[in-house]
Amino acid sequence: MNSFLKCLAALLVALAGAAAPLPAQAKDGPEEAAIRKSGEAFVEAFNKGDAAALAAFYTADADYIDQAGKVVKGKAAIEKTYQQLFADQKGAKLTIGVTSIRFVKPDLALLDGVTEVVSADGGPPTNARYSSVHVLQDGKWLIASVREMVAHPPSNHEHLESLEFLVGDWEEDVEKGSSAKISYSWAENQNFLVSTFAMTLNNVPVTGGTQWIGWDAKAKTIRSWAFDSGGGFGEGTWSVADKVITISNAITTRDGVKIAATNVVTKVDADHFTWQSTKRTADGKMIPDTDVVKMKRVKTK
Repeated sequence: MNSFLKCLAALLVALAGAAAPLPAQAKDGPEEAAIRKSGEAFVEAFNKGDAAALAAFYTADADYIDQAGKVVKGKAAIEKTYQQLFADQKGAKLTIGVTSIRFVKPDLALLDGVTEVVSADGGPPTNARYSSVHVLQDGKWLIASVREMVAHPPSNHEHLESLEFLVGDWEEDVEKGSSAKISYSWAENQNFLVSTFAMTLNNVPVTGGTQWIGWDAKAKTIRSWAFDSGGGFGEGTWSVADKVITISNAITTRDGVKIAATNVVTKVDADHFTWQSTKRTADGKMIPDTDVVKMKRVKTK
């Protein structure tokens, strides 16, 4: 994708981004609705390849600065950029997402969001974050300024940071015999914590598995999905209070037995935690709690 298309990616988002729906709980005021309606018209003009119509959404002295610091200044220069884009990349398509619309004054609005522009030749998309300034002139919301920034993939790390101390390798604090080992690491973009676990006998693995821990945006809670090497699987719902993590688990063994349990993880300090499975049932029948397992961090040599 050429430099004109990269430049356009940020130029487009300022008003086109307003066409994206806001979160369901947000209520549109008349001016916010007007901005979004203009955004819809902007996207329509872009899809038609109409450079003049797109330039009309900007103030006469509008400016744009891309990630490299390149400046496009004025409506005329912006229109030329669009003309060049449509000559070089006919059929390019835009998708956008607005993260916020804020009104500084009744006639001044700030937008933040992300954008993706895809060329018609099937090349890789161009992604960007942006901040834009909109002003109300003669009853119309126009783009006055756009700043493009590097697009960072979305991450749920903020919802999982209370589990950060788990990252690393752990082993049961025993001297010999059977013991537990578990490791935690971040998946790409820190959207999930991934753990591998094993029971060993004299350091020989006996059984183990993998667990993924992530944020459930619908339920507003941390959840996990586990798969053991014997063919069983389960999922859990997590809650964190100070140094105690409580996990409500529903497990299906490879033989079809339904296990319910509440696991309690207690942080002792940065290098130690305890684990115990409590309130356990197997096909509805109570079974004993496990012993408390003491875990220690494996120090890197």
